[in-house]
Amino acid sequence: MAEAILMPRLSDTMTEGVIAAWHKNVGDAVKKGDLLAEIETDKATMELESYQEGVLLHRGANDGGKLQVNDLLAIIGKAGEDVTALVAENTAKPSGGTPAVEEPAKVEPAKVEAPNAEAPKEEAPKAETPKEEAPKPAPVAEAPAAQPQAAVDISKMEEVVLMPRLSDTMTEGVIATWQKNVGDTVKKGEVLAEIETDKATMDLESYKNGTLLYQGAKAGEKILVNDLLCIIGEPGMNIDAIIAASKGESAVTVPAATAEEPAAPVVNNTATPQPVAATPEVVNEGRIFASPLAKKVADEKGIDLKYVKGSGDNGRITKQDVDEYQPPVTTPATVATTAEEVPATPQPAQVASVQQELVKAEAPVQTATTTAAPAKQAPQGQESYTEVPVSQMRKVIAKRLSESLFTAPHFYLTMSIDMDNAIATRAKLNEISPVKISFNDLVLKATAVALKQHPKVNSSWLGDKIRTNHHVNIGVAVAVEEGLLVPVVRFADGKNLSAIATEVKTFAQKAKDKKLQPADWEGSTFTISNLGMFGIDEFTAIINPPDACILAIGGIAQTPVVKNGQVVPGNIMKVTLSCDHRVVDGATGAAFLQTVKALLEEPLRMLI
Repeated sequence: MAEAILMPRLSDTMTEGVIAAWHKNVGDAVKKGDLLAEIETDKATMELESYQEGVLLHRGANDGGKLQVNDLLAIIGKAGEDVTALVAENTAKPSGGTPAVEEPAKVEPAKVEAPNAEAPKEEAPKAETPKEEAPKPAPVAEAPAAQPQAAVDISKMEEVVLMPRLSDTMTEGVIATWQKNVGDTVKKGEVLAEIETDKATMDLESYKNGTLLYQGAKAGEKILVNDLLCIIGEPGMNIDAIIAASKGESAVTVPAATAEEPAAPVVNNTATPQPVAATPEVVNEGRIFASPLAKKVADEKGIDLKYVKGSGDNGRITKQDVDEYQPPVTTPATVATTAEEVPATPQPAQVASVQQELVKAEAPVQTATTTAAPAKQAPQGQESYTEVPVSQMRKVIAKRLSESLFTAPHFYLTMSIDMDNAIATRAKLNEISPVKISFNDLVLKATAVALKQHPKVNSSWLGDKIRTNHHVNIGVAVAVEEGLLVPVVRFADGKNLSAIATEVKTFAQKAKDKKLQPADWEGSTFTISNLGMFGIDEFTAIINPPDACILAIGGIAQTPVVKNGQVVPGNIMKVTLSCDHRVVDGATGAAFLQTVKALLEEPLRMLI
């Protein structure tokens, strides 16, 4: 008997999914475990495997199509089986009994995609001249005025791309850069824009083909999650109603009024020679593959990588390619100033304009009058300051850690650990290890082993219950320029030191290159923060929710210690455990630190 497969909820915040790609066509045989399709959720693109065997008889949407959670995704049954009744049953009440999708589909195109088609029908009985008004752009603004636009749900329009939720804590995103401009052709899989979230800068790929018709914000501007990011459709498509609906407006603006800019003043100057830059040749279409270092150098130099030819594998752009790139040489050209807005003294004005834009980008609170003036150092004794907008990452750090410190009752336990044996063991391990093992790796391994022996420390406060985690996922705080990221080493207790060292180094590099994905920083059960490499002897750390504890690691310092009744030099490292008193008591935290101390002072115990 045929069985319907509904769109699953693949994340806790998912409300709809996009079919990134079907891997089975109608009529194909499907086995249990076969890959049916790739589903793009609000967080990632995930593979959907079949849980039954049969023949694929029906697909609920084509590639690029959207389906709500619990909408009909596919039907699998026997070859030749009639599934008409099953399709009708599952499309009549999608998503838990809401009206069928076909009903609004008949109304929306009339309101949004073809408002001109309804204008003659309403105005014909008024003895007006619809023949003359139909081709004019002005009636476009009047036709939807008779129809309320508030009912239009732009999230169900295929042309609309909303700001996705790229992390579990994301509420808004900043457009770092647009990779496509209005009018550019967009193909499925190409990068539309780079979105700065509260934790990383991520590439947003297109899930459909078409032309970019509208951008919801400029580079550097913020867009709330689920707000209109851009529109992709056919060239010439009327998008005014979609834009108006996204802003909550009830009328569509007149295209003629929005398309035309204010008339440029005519200056009757004589032709003036001005340097005109030659048009560079675009060598990289679509997604650009470049090393992180090449991207960083290009950003510092203001070079657009789509003009740089890569010499690496498969055309990958390297740092050397960026260093050797030469922009086209500007050539003098005569520009007629009678038809364009050109000031009488063009070059100083252009310089002032560039200075103004640069200062606006760095300090938006300053006025145009102050930014146009040449930058000068403040005289000695005069007050001076610079204001920088708070980044998304810094906002979330402030919010989450404030909540943690002010809601979780912290207490702190500090212990000194003799690291003599750990230093000797590390030196021997690095003689045979394929990757260099750090003291942080030793601490992480000892912590993971200790957490298995003290599960109460490996717990989380959930308000009305305490969750004791049986798995050990340790978050490692990594400092980046914008703030702090905490990638997670999963199942750390079951990994050897070489595997831990490799994973931590990979995470650190990805964090600095802003390439961490949501799956990399979610799911920690305990956190380690190490400032020993900066010469910090000891410090206290704020708990990273929902963890119950965080371990702060200081540096190793030579200190006089008493051994066998004599004062001798010793290598001492101080650690401080911050505990949430709602979950962990003092005795529990102290016992945990004793275990960590014993493992680091006799490292062979953690290797057994």
